[in-house]
Formats: sequence, structure tokens, C-alpha cells
Amino acid sequence: MSHIVMHRDHELTLDQARAAAEALAGQLAERYDISHHWQEDSLHFERSGVSGQIDLEPGLIRVSVRLGFLLVWLKSQLEQEIDRQLDEMLGSV
Repeated sequence: MSHIVMHRDHELTLDQARAAAEALAGQLAERYDISHHWQEDSLHFERSGVSGQIDLEPGLIRVSVRLGFLLVWLKSQLEQEIDRQLDEMLGSV
């Protein structure tokens, strides 16, 4: 199993951070067929071979992804996509 952990500082309100996390999850869901749901201030997502969460804290968004053995080859691509999406979402909110 492989892990991706990324975080970004921000100056957003909780509602704005939630909207950014929801948008990121929605784009990942569309591209990678990932389902997601909220549990307090954490957005959990999963599909076969992939699971993770986006945690919201004051001033910080943290993304954690666990890839199963058969999807380890996606790690670099997913890291780049998450990094790009975080920059885009946090810059445009």
C-alpha cells in the first residue's frame, strides 16, 4: 500500500474551505470514479483500491490518500492532480 499526504495553508473560512474540498472531491470523483461523504470536518472518499480523506482545520487543508497495490502506478499522477487542484481551488476561493 502506498500513501500520499499533502497539505496547504489557507486563509479561508470553514465554509469556503468546505466548498474547496467538495470541489476537489467532485473533480476526483468524476475523473477516477471515487465516491465521497462528509463526516464532521473530514471528507472521506473511496473506490476499489483507493481511500482517503480531506481534513479541514483552521488555516489548513490536509489530503491523505491510500492506494492499494494494484494502483500504486497512479501515485505520481494523483499527487500532481491533487497538487494542481489544491492550488487552483485555494487560489480561486
